[in-house]
Amino acid sequence: MKKIEISASATLYSDVSELSLEDKMLMDKAVEARKKAYAPYSKFNVGAALLLENNEIVLGNNQENAAYPSGMCAERVAVWRAGSEFPNVKVLKLAISASSSITKVDKPVGPCGACRQSLSEYEIKQKQPFPVLFMGEVGEIVKTESLLSLLPFSFDSSYL
Repeated sequence: MKKIEISASATLYSDVSELSLEDKMLMDKAVEARKKAYAPYSKFNVGAALLLENNEIVLGNNQENAAYPSGMCAERVAVWRAGSEFPNVKVLKLAISASSSITKVDKPVGPCGACRQSLSEYEIKQKQPFPVLFMGEVGEIVKTESLLSLLPFSFDSSYL
């Protein structure tokens, strides 16, 4: 038996004022998308903004349905829209923002497991990591240098 160590690193910013201009602009777009989310059941709104290699910014937000959990997360809405509209254009960066109409979300909210898996497909496909920034409604922002750092032991097509 052999024990292995897995580690990931991230940068923690105290608020958006510490971000680079590009990162702040992308996070502002994620906030804009979040405000248009359709979340009447969970009351938890999420917005995502993808910066693509062609300088397009693709937005997504969560879309819920009364036949819960038939809705879709913001990150998957954005990445599948990007894949549909801009096939073979690389993702350079992803920003995510979340809020709730029930309570103030003041800590970073990372992508759920299903979104991590779906997003990892794009990072693997393009053979280039992309940073992921995530925050709540206010407060700290986490930035990782790669989506795969959020998903150790990821499942990919090599297993098929």
